[in-house]
Amino acid sequence: MLNTKMIGNKIAEARKKTNMSQARLAQFLFISPQAVGKWERGESMPDITTLNRLAEILGVDLNYFSENFQSVDDETTSRMPIGNIEQTAQEGADLSRTQERQVRINLTAVNLQDSDFAGVMLHQGKFNASPLCGADFANADLTGSSFEASDAREANFDGTNLTDCTFSITDLSDASFGKSVLVRTDFNKSSLIGTKFKDVILTDVKLTMIDLRKTIFENCVFNGVDFKYSDLRGMRFDGHTFIGVQFERSALNDVSFSGATLRNVSFRLPFSLTNKSYRDFKSVCFDGAMMDKLTYAALQGLRVVDLSKVIVI
Repeated sequence: MLNTKMIGNKIAEARKKTNMSQARLAQFLFISPQAVGKWERGESMPDITTLNRLAEILGVDLNYFSENFQSVDDETTSRMPIGNIEQTAQEGADLSRTQERQVRINLTAVNLQDSDFAGVMLHQGKFNASPLCGADFANADLTGSSFEASDAREANFDGTNLTDCTFSITDLSDASFGKSVLVRTDFNKSSLIGTKFKDVILTDVKLTMIDLRKTIFENCVFNGVDFKYSDLRGMRFDGHTFIGVQFERSALNDVSFSGATLRNVSFRLPFSLTNKSYRDFKSVCFDGAMMDKLTYAALQGLRVVDLSKVIVI
């Protein structure tokens, strides 16, 4: 059984180590500061989901909250004889320094507003619940990193390697992704208002539950991209290239694909033929678009869009 007082003490200890106030911690958890105070006094206890979130924000392992937890560093130091420590240190000093070791760096819940990360290499980094407004990541390598519940407005990702990165519930308003490397990058429930993607090849990227009406795409190629439950109303994709793309249950009113190239593209509308979404799909413009026979046949089968000016390739 979990000890409420012990967990409260551990929450307070970890919070103070990160120089975070109760009010700031409460803000990250979307609760009141009074609730945090009750935890730390042992008057109540967070549920397991909130404990997971606490561990992430405070930069500790979930096991930290258990009664018998001992850090790996403490355990190793306490069990290693002094002679072995000296020998290990000497062996370490003899190692070649020609290659720099890459370690995981956790930047969760850290104020990084206007920070300069241009050109850095950080794989599997964590920028969760962090203020990143105006941060400069130009030409950095952030492979496998996560941005969750962060404020990254006006951040600069130009030329950044964002392979296997995740942006979840993150504000990317007015951020720049010029010539970024977007491979298997996941944008989920994030704000992309005024966000600019220029000269980008989006490969196996997922855009889920996002309002894209004010997102800017210039000279982009969409290869294996999934648009899921997103709002694309009024978007102009004129001249862009779409290969192996799925538009799944997304709003497409008044979207223009004039002069675009579409190969193996699927449009899965939200509801059946009797519903408004199919009538709205009539407003999509394909004038001058070039598409393969399969894409053309699938659109023709919907019988709701004008394909008279389409070029079949």
